[in-house]
Order: sequence, then structure tokens, then C-alpha cells
Amino acid sequence: MKQQSVTTAARTKLNSGSKFLSIAKNLAFIIGLGGFLVSAHADPRLTTPTGFSITKLPFSVPKARQLALTENGTLIVGSRKSGNVYAIPNALTAANPKVITLFSDLNEPSGLALANGDLYIAAVSRVLRVNDIEDHLKANPEFDVVTDTLPKKAHHGWKYIKFGEDGMLYVPVGAPCNICLSEDKRFATMLRMDPTTGATEIIAEGLRNVVGFAWHPESKDLWVSNNGRDILGDDIPADELNVIPAKNTKALHFGYPFVHSNNASEAPGIIKDPKFGDHADAAKYDFKPAAVRIQAHSAPIGMTFYTGAQFPAQYKNALFVAERGSWNRSSKVGYQLTVMTMDAAGKPVYEPFIHGWLEGEEAWGRPNDVLQTKEGHLLVSDDTAGAVYLVRYNNALAAN
Repeated sequence: MKQQSVTTAARTKLNSGSKFLSIAKNLAFIIGLGGFLVSAHADPRLTTPTGFSITKLPFSVPKARQLALTENGTLIVGSRKSGNVYAIPNALTAANPKVITLFSDLNEPSGLALANGDLYIAAVSRVLRVNDIEDHLKANPEFDVVTDTLPKKAHHGWKYIKFGEDGMLYVPVGAPCNICLSEDKRFATMLRMDPTTGATEIIAEGLRNVVGFAWHPESKDLWVSNNGRDILGDDIPADELNVIPAKNTKALHFGYPFVHSNNASEAPGIIKDPKFGDHADAAKYDFKPAAVRIQAHSAPIGMTFYTGAQFPAQYKNALFVAERGSWNRSSKVGYQLTVMTMDAAGKPVYEPFIHGWLEGEEAWGRPNDVLQTKEGHLLVSDDTAGAVYLVRYNNALAAN
């Protein structure tokens, strides 16, 4: 897998040769394409490529994290410290959708997944299932416990989950620390879980904190985001996109806590961790390098490969990534929606797509998850603004 470096400068400039459109031009328009009837209002602080618009949907969901959308158009939204899981029936078509709080006391219920009409919720050590969620859109619906034996550590304990085409539930487990070597081998891994029994197997190791992943629609390779360790400076180690090949038969090791990706502005390489780089266990592994290195502390989280027909052809199979942004850097980075495409040589090109949540050193929003609708639009959650945005393309706007 070829690597692509992403410098801070490249992440803050607009695409070379691309025209960007201020959302201010599209204030308070009515979305009438593809069955969307909601009245939405654009935020003039956000900037998109020409022809695209991003609008806040007409409801609020405090601390919004992972998104799931039912076949009937009910949007399910997870959260972290608020402990809430929300349901918004007709979220994309109603003028004033009702927000239902399904749960209000779960342990960081960020992760959500749907399968056969059932809702799965990841809440640190537990995975819960609400059967036939559309028939139980009310406070405190009954649920089954798929498992309650995942690690209980709160540090990086919140989850981002999805079902694979194999019918298995994919569940990451973050490291319980900034940098450490845990006796419990499930920490800093990606797990594959049987949704009936709760049994798990490790499919990848050495991933400090996977908080987003998606399968490539053609190769079926699993792409995962990984947030690098802290307290080594502004620019190291890089955050990462890593690839678990579809045909992989053994658990790969991506380096943590022994080695990390180097500065994203430099030639691809790895750096030894100052504490664990020379640990005896490091010699046991053949570390797999990152596919894409991202500016350190950008915090790439939710992601999705675009498979719709609503966006221009250049975005077919493009990977959209929500960068929540830094918290411990001398100058802030991230706070944007990015996109990864492949150039003619098959090399990843990773660049900004929508930005404006960060104004100077003040962030008014933090993107978290990206979800494609069946109509081919994108939904983006924002845990700071308590919002869900709709991203769509309009040929009429592109012609202006």
C-alpha cells in the first residue's frame, strides 16, 4: 500500500484549481430534490466545493456522535458523556421532526449499528440490542444484552461500530491510556463479534484508538482511522488511516505502543516510542505501515466510502472522513470534513472538503460521523454544535 503524506499547509488550503462556494449564497433554501422536503438553513461560516451545500437539519441533538438511518427514515444518534441515544423519525422529510430520547443513562453510548431492523448500541463494556427498533421508538425500550464482557475502562472506551457484509459486528477497543502496554490483549485492537453470542476475535492489533472505519466498496478492504498518541509534540506522531486487507487471514499489527507514524510532512517512516520502542515484545511483530498519514492531533473519526450517484463522478468510491480536531496542540488543526480519492497511479490524495468549524483558534463545531443516505447525500454529526448537517450536490449551484 502506497503512503500519502498530508502536511498542515495542504490541509488548510483549498484544492488547487477548485472553486469553493460560500454557504452564504445558499441561505434558507428549501431542499426539494430526492424527496427531501425539510426547510434547512445554511451556515455562512462553512465553505464547500462549488456546487455543494451543507445545511443544518431542523432539530438539535446534544453531543451527537455516530449516526444510523433506518429504512423508514428514522435517524438514530448516539452520544458520549451525556449517556443519551436519540431517535428522530422522518428526520430528512419533516418540517419539524420530533426528537425522542430512547436512553438517557447509558455509559457513553456512542456506537450504533442497524441489522435486520434491530438497533445495536455500544456502551463501553456492553453491546445492547433493541429488536425491531421502528416499533419501539419510545423512552427506555426493552433491550437484550449481546455482551457485557468487553473491557470496562472509560479511557478510549467509547465505541464506533458497524456490521460487515459477513453479518458480523465490528467493534474497536481503544487503549486504556495515552501510551501503555496492557495485559488484556483486547485493548488497542479491532474485534469481530458474533452478534448472536457476543463471542469476539481480534482481527488487528496495535491500533491505539480506532474511532471510525469503512469497507472499500470494490476491494472490500477495511479502512480504519487511528488517533495517535499525545505528548510528543505538535507534529508527531501522525494520525493515520490504516488498511486491513479483505483477504487477510491473521491479525496484523500496526505498531502501537512500540512504534508510530512520523511527521506527516516528511517522507514516510516510523518513529520508536520513547518508552516502549525498545521493549522486548516489539521484536515479535512485523509492523504494517499506515496507508495515509494525517497531521498529528487532527482526530479523524467517522468515515464512509461514497457509493451514491448524487455527487459528481470524481467522488465515486471516495472516502469522506470527519476530523473532530485537536485538543492539545499549540495551534488547532482538524475541525473539518476531508475526502480521500485516488490519483491515476492509485496513490491516495487526502484533502479538505468542507471547513469553517474552526475560526482562528476558536472552534464552534466538531464533526464526528459521516453517513450516506440512500438518495446519495451525506449526513454529518457535530457533537459541539449539537447538530446534524445535510451535504448535497446541486448542478444549478455548480453552474453559477
